[in-house]
Order: sequence, then C-alpha cells, then structure tokens
Amino acid sequence: IGQDHVTSILRSAVKQNKINHAYLFTGPRGTGKTSIARILAYEINGLDYTDDTQQLDIIEIDAASNRRIDDIRELREKVHIAPVSSAFKVYIIDEVHMLTTESLNALLKTLEEPPSHPFFILATTEIQKLPATILSRVQRHNFRLIDAQMIADQLATIAHKEGMEISSEALALLAEHGGGSF
Repeated sequence: IGQDHVTSILRSAVKQNKINHAYLFTGPRGTGKTSIARILAYEINGLDYTDDTQQLDIIEIDAASNRRIDDIRELREKVHIAPVSSAFKVYIIDEVHMLTTESLNALLKTLEEPPSHPFFILATTEIQKLPATILSRVQRHNFRLIDAQMIADQLATIAHKEGMEISSEALALLAEHGGGSF
C-alpha cells in the first residue's frame, strides 16, 4: 500500500524474468520494506504468498540479532548449498545497517561473486550506515511515508474484514498517529 513506485518496477522485473541478484529496500519504519521483500521472495520462486507459510528456501535474517562476522560467514557457507524445494534461495536481511564492519565486508564478498541460485533482499532504515561498496552492488528502492488517507482506508478495509465497527474519525486519528507508517 502506497509504494507503487517500487512495486510496479518489481512486478515488471518478475514478469520479464529480469530479477536482480541483490536489492536494497530503504526508508522509514512501517512503510512495507520487509513485507514487500517477503512477497518478492515468493514471486522469485513462483510460490503463492500467504503470511503463515514457511518456505525453507526463503531465509530471513534479523541483522540486529545476527550481526557478528561468524553469522555472515555461516551465511556465506550456506549460500553455496542448492535450494531444498524451490528454484532459488532468497535471503532477506532486515536492518542490514546493524551488521558490523567485518560482517558487511564478508557480505560484500558474497554480493560480488554470488552463485547462480541465491537472491538477496536487504532492508534498512539507515542507509547512511552502509558502505558505498555494498550500495554499488544492489538495486536500490526508496520507500516513502504513506499518505494518512491511504492508511485510514486500509485500516477500514481490515476492520471490515475482521467484522469490526470503527468510526472514520477513529481511523483518521490512528492514521495520523502513525505518521505515514503502518
């Protein structure tokens, strides 16, 4: 919702089978970076996406918790293992700016010389913390804050689906307090 400037490009890339081996999604919290990363991962593998399905070949890494060099070395070793049940492995590294300098350098090696079967989707709220060497090896997409009316409309849709009654004033207040973030 509200990121058509990103999703239209990604949709076209998938449709034309011109998917880059590494993406960087950057922007404020709550604007859909990780959600779109998950959806793209499923699209790359031609899988139906639902929030509750778990795929062995879609690996999510929280860089805030797995930021050490040993964590990235382990990723570098596993990246060469073929996918289990899908055509490709997709690594989603959330909050990639939290990786240590050594970890970022190790990740750079993988981005420079990737095997043919993995894709990488990096997400960050603090792009200024990433080195230019990483930025030069990814296709970057900038996410924007979302219009308050768009948020209110989406919340109304969700409330309706959940069988909840909520006033338009309450929806507007929720959207306003979100500050452009879901």
